[in-house]
Amino acid sequence: MKHMLTDETRSQREKLNEVFKKYKDTPGRLMPVLQEAQDIYGYLPYEIQQRISEALDIPISDVYGVASFYSQFNLTPKGKHQISVCLGTACYVKGADKVLERIEERLGIKNGECTEDRLFSIDSCRCVGACGLAPVIMIDDEVYGNLDVNKVDAILDMYLENEKDGESDDDK
Repeated sequence: MKHMLTDETRSQREKLNEVFKKYKDTPGRLMPVLQEAQDIYGYLPYEIQQRISEALDIPISDVYGVASFYSQFNLTPKGKHQISVCLGTACYVKGADKVLERIEERLGIKNGECTEDRLFSIDSCRCVGACGLAPVIMIDDEVYGNLDVNKVDAILDMYLENEKDGESDDDK
């Protein structure tokens, strides 16, 4: 499914044009252009891939091929707060599947998706390296362990309350 860009700002468009100028005559410029475009937009929607294709005079199939091959690139929007749910063995046997189900239920999205307001996205992973705290989630760079559905609710409530109050990690 192609994700379409619906809310591009003038500032984003200008920044991307500057990226094109910066790498105009640089050999191997596709990777850094894709990375900087993702830094600007948060992901690489279809329209941006088309623009990159045209600006660099590279077939869209090549742009998409590189963007979809490397895991560092996101073709779908990610939330302001990225939730990683560990489904490694230690976490899974201690109920990580129930934790994931609860997060999906609370946010109204599935693993790999982003909320409509782009506040949260959920992705599962195989291990975050905190097996002694299983089950574990990470929200952005913060690790939360020894979880159950009640703790998950409290954590999500905290993030939602901070957003409602206008406080976010960007403000701290």
